[in-house]
Amino acid sequence: MSRFRLSVTAKGEDYEAIVIGAGPAGLTAALYLARYGVKVVVVSKDIGGRMAIAPLIEDYPGVEPIPGAKLVEMFVQQLQRYGVPIVLDEVVDLRKEGERWCAYTVSDRRLCGYAVILAIGCRKRKLGVVGEDRLLGRGVSYCATCDGPLFRGKVVAVIGGGNAALTSALYLASIASRVYLVHRRREFRAFPIYVEKVRSNPKIELVLESVVTEIIGKDRVEGIKVKNVVSGEERVIAVDGVFIEIGSEPPTEFLKKIGIEVDEKGYAVVKPDRSTNLEGVFAAGDVAGGPYKYRFEQIVTAVADGAIAADAAFKYLLRFRR
Repeated sequence: MSRFRLSVTAKGEDYEAIVIGAGPAGLTAALYLARYGVKVVVVSKDIGGRMAIAPLIEDYPGVEPIPGAKLVEMFVQQLQRYGVPIVLDEVVDLRKEGERWCAYTVSDRRLCGYAVILAIGCRKRKLGVVGEDRLLGRGVSYCATCDGPLFRGKVVAVIGGGNAALTSALYLASIASRVYLVHRRREFRAFPIYVEKVRSNPKIELVLESVVTEIIGKDRVEGIKVKNVVSGEERVIAVDGVFIEIGSEPPTEFLKKIGIEVDEKGYAVVKPDRSTNLEGVFAAGDVAGGPYKYRFEQIVTAVADGAIAADAAFKYLLRFRR
């Protein structure tokens, strides 16, 4: 028996809380709300977010090194024990209707609840160079674990210098014949343990202080044009695939569309309890920002964010008790 008022909608589905996004923050938020006895639904266009495509996760407390997809499976299984529905659909709008918030999806679904937790993460940042869009899916990829097996025994390039780029390079080195790792700086921004592994891997060639200016190919990727940022020298490196890992950017347009205040970088501004400027709407995980949010994009911090947002949302929901 629900402890909250549930209004009836002629067309749509009613819950007490809606979690938008099914990465570590969203799945954790839903788990905590379910344990509080809240009728909650998760709606997301995919499950796991960036965690699902991580080749190997080595820093999640209490868990031995594990493929990201397997850890996602564990999260989902735990959530399913509480009977929480996961709707695979993309939310395109969020509107306040009376006391409730209603999420509208790309397939014309309508899900309503008194509280909403936005855990929609961020999207992969593009290089913005000639050939990137045209050759997407024909050698250009943003996911090493998804597309890496297609390049077994071939030559590939990874673009970037953070954790995602280095772990992708290490994963691809186990499949490809050679991996070029292109980074605009001399030093990497990744954890030292990954840097050490990359530098000692004989199949990975570092192309430092360099940027990719063009992805070359007619019907498929054939190479990349690389410019040294110090000398200005340009050269072409023949590769069969290009994996772009240069960070992520928030879904600023969507946040602004639904009325969420964003910071100077486009992230949702949240208070310490992860509430936003919209009453009853909370943000957790990588999408959350503002002066009270220390940015450290890790699974463990996303999980913590989800738990905080769920606790705050539950306290907000108490006002709707009978």
